Amino acid sequence: MNNEKQSQDRLAVLIDADNAQPSITEALLAEVAKYGVASVKRIYGDWTTPSLSGWKSVLLEHSIQPIQQFRYTVGKNATDSAMIIDAMDLLYTGRFDGFCLVSSDSDFTRLASRIREGGLLVYGFGEKKTPKPFVSACDKFIFTEVLRFQVDAEPASKPKTGKELRGDTKLVSLLRSALDAASDESGWAHLSNVGSNVIKQAPEFDPRNYGYGKLGALAAATNLFEFDKRIQNDGQSTVIYIRDKRKKPKE
Repeated sequence: MNNEKQSQDRLAVLIDADNAQPSITEALLAEVAKYGVASVKRIYGDWTTPSLSGWKSVLLEHSIQPIQQFRYTVGKNATDSAMIIDAMDLLYTGRFDGFCLVSSDSDFTRLASRIREGGLLVYGFGEKKTPKPFVSACDKFIFTEVLRFQVDAEPASKPKTGKELRGDTKLVSLLRSALDAASDESGWAHLSNVGSNVIKQAPEFDPRNYGYGKLGALAAATNLFEFDKRIQNDGQSTVIYIRDKRKKPKE
């Protein structure tokens, strides 16, 4: 999906108030805007409980519609059911291109899978404690710890050194396999295509988790790849290509 089309995608943003923090709302919506237009913004919870009082000013400021769901019994989360029912109602309207599910709760795993079965994109947002099944059920999953640093204007984590990155065998394997899938016979691949393949293999991947803002910067820090800036046919814009140094022809 190209960026122009992606930016016009109509998205339904559904937030589980019990499993999200109001402090990240601004950064959250800014992140959502990268993928499309938030046509619907709803948040679910029992608003009679003091624990959700911190959301009030945030909801007004960002025009997020609160959906009231009383807790019928102690220990049972009726909020999840209300959010799932609403999501299915919105799915059946056929008016959306994707959903943003904001929660760290594994109860939404089947919902994410069902939405994708309907041919729509699913962007998940949750803390790093989010169970793997929910993460894997999404097309892309963004950890909210990454968003929190945008509020504090500080790095989410200190950039890992090249040695640390090379020692992360899972990361190195992910980058190399994604590159291999996108490369031509000479081993070169368009960086954006590599990024798309990475997300397909690991929805939770985000360069910011390693202290880098972009995939290119992260890959360069590993010192395992070489880069080539190529001028487009218009003679002005450039694109970046990447190749595994192991594929470099011997002179």
